[in-house]
Amino acid sequence: MADAIIPNFGDDEETDRKFVLICSKGNLDMAYPGLVLANAALGEGIETHLFFTFWGFDMITKSRMWDLQFSPVGNTAMHLPGRDTKMPQALSPMPGMTQMATKMMKKQIADLGIPEVPDFLDQIVAAGGHLWACRMSADMNNLTEADLRDDVDGIINASDFIEMTDGAQILFI
Repeated sequence: MADAIIPNFGDDEETDRKFVLICSKGNLDMAYPGLVLANAALGEGIETHLFFTFWGFDMITKSRMWDLQFSPVGNTAMHLPGRDTKMPQALSPMPGMTQMATKMMKKQIADLGIPEVPDFLDQIVAAGGHLWACRMSADMNNLTEADLRDDVDGIINASDFIEMTDGAQILFI
């Protein structure tokens, strides 16, 4: 395995960096990029906040967080593991394909030693990360704090979010 390439921008001073990820998707393949980046930022000592909105709410909703799925429908980049063979799009909507693709992706993730989404969020919070829920999304889905993970810092509105993220690097996923 090759050594990791870590860019050096010539600034070795500690900074008060703040990193914010807006998690707007609740499907399995869109959950992990944000979690991996949040974990990496925390590992670098960067203050990290995750803001869950729209379908990203599934990642923090107790009744849904263990059942995130991956759908191959419309994913033209989908290929079989370890092969360059693309999956024909005509097969994607067939019954059972989402379940099969989800099982396949979960196995690949587990084989890499990466935890499932709720366990990954546990690790992020334990490392000092903050989880925030969007007020509008909570209202749209008739959800309260009782419906969410116990470690969600709160349900906040867009104005609160903008105020709290002043000066932060923001990434929308």
